[in-house]
Amino acid sequence: MTTGPVLVVTNLDDPTTDLVIAELHDRGVPVVRFDSGDFPATLSLAATIDRQGITGTLSTPTRTADLTRVRSLYYRRPSGFTFPHLDEQTARFAVGQARYGLGGVLASLPGCLYVNHSHRIGDAEFKPSGLATAVDVGFQVPPTLITSEPDAARAFIKRHAPAIYKPLSTPLYLIDGVSSTVQVDEVTPEDIDERVAGTVHLFQQRVDKAGDVRVTVIGDRVFCVRIDSDLLDWRTDYGRLHYSVVEPPAGIADALHRYLARFGLVFGAFDFAIDRAGAWWFLECNPSGQWAWMEPETGLPLVAATADLLERKAS
Repeated sequence: MTTGPVLVVTNLDDPTTDLVIAELHDRGVPVVRFDSGDFPATLSLAATIDRQGITGTLSTPTRTADLTRVRSLYYRRPSGFTFPHLDEQTARFAVGQARYGLGGVLASLPGCLYVNHSHRIGDAEFKPSGLATAVDVGFQVPPTLITSEPDAARAFIKRHAPAIYKPLSTPLYLIDGVSSTVQVDEVTPEDIDERVAGTVHLFQQRVDKAGDVRVTVIGDRVFCVRIDSDLLDWRTDYGRLHYSVVEPPAGIADALHRYLARFGLVFGAFDFAIDRAGAWWFLECNPSGQWAWMEPETGLPLVAATADLLERKAS
């Protein structure tokens, strides 16, 4: 195992990463933090590929990392490449070169543990793939329809009422200058019109739930937190949430690891709904999900577990 640095690829405003970096610093583990948006102004790369594989360096204003000695890479929602000083066509070319050049080198580091690998994150963010994999590893999954046909949507909602609508991805909208997202909401057949044909939509039978569970898997460790509220989607109002640490039912932990293994991940933030009979229903897994707010609420050692994984500390 290398004793080299941990590379942290994230945006400037990421409190979760700040906590992990502070923990690594306290342990004496070197960290090189940067954002892809730093390139090329304050981030540079010189990599050689020959019979020895990839060698070279990545440099920030204060750190230089030997690409052959990186112990792990923590990939946390970087801002993306931008070239505002270039015209549109040249900038498009430059972004492509940076993505496939710098991005390609960072995706190919020898002996590096990725938490998670950017390519694997991309694969796992497709909700249909996640739901199909969840079924395959043994989770209970609510009946789900993915369609652009209004008649199919109406028929599904009638058959599986009550039903909800979920966005397949979560782009931000500006409404009166405020960043907003499309929320999960209950839907009826009367809500469906021809606009459904304009793109693909996801409809799902609503679980008659008694509570929710956020499961954070960090390497071999599984942390389950029950979230009680009267909300359809608990993310809409954190002030109304109550937390308790719970143990997963038999078979859930093994299925979690099988799910992550299918996508080549070592971290995942899973969401389940618990029905009135106590059964756990898989809703989704976010390969870059948030978790830091739960540590002060529950006392779970999530920061330390993440630092252990990145440090590659023996468990």
